[in-house]
Amino acid sequence: MSDKMKKTGWEHFPHQADIGIRGLGSTKEQAFERAAMALTAVVADLDKVEPRKKTKINCQAVDDELLLFDWLNSLLYEMDTRKMLFSRFEVRIDRDNLTAIAWGQKIDVSKHQPAVEVKAATYQDLSVRQDESGTWIAQCVVDV
Repeated sequence: MSDKMKKTGWEHFPHQADIGIRGLGSTKEQAFERAAMALTAVVADLDKVEPRKKTKINCQAVDDELLLFDWLNSLLYEMDTRKMLFSRFEVRIDRDNLTAIAWGQKIDVSKHQPAVEVKAATYQDLSVRQDESGTWIAQCVVDV
């Protein structure tokens, strides 16, 4: 586990031309929240995104992997249509339903200096699981 992962609970991992994102947590919800943080961090410095305005997001899927996939793509949709970046997340999962609040702010190109545009979360390396220590891991590769 990298020092960054120990400190933040999320990291990027290399994957050919795309970028892998991974969130870790003591709960599945926390792992989803941290995967969302990793998603934002692909685009901009997470520390520069202020949690000013909240957005509600709801997803439903038949399993945890598809729920993660839908969650991340719903975030990307909100980022694109609202022209926002998000830095704080509160996720609740009840079986196949995810309800969340994402806090963020409008993109300010001079402040946030967006590096790349994430087009979509993909099924590549899509996984939601608990490791032997009980830590939840939520990951996938995003298309940039």
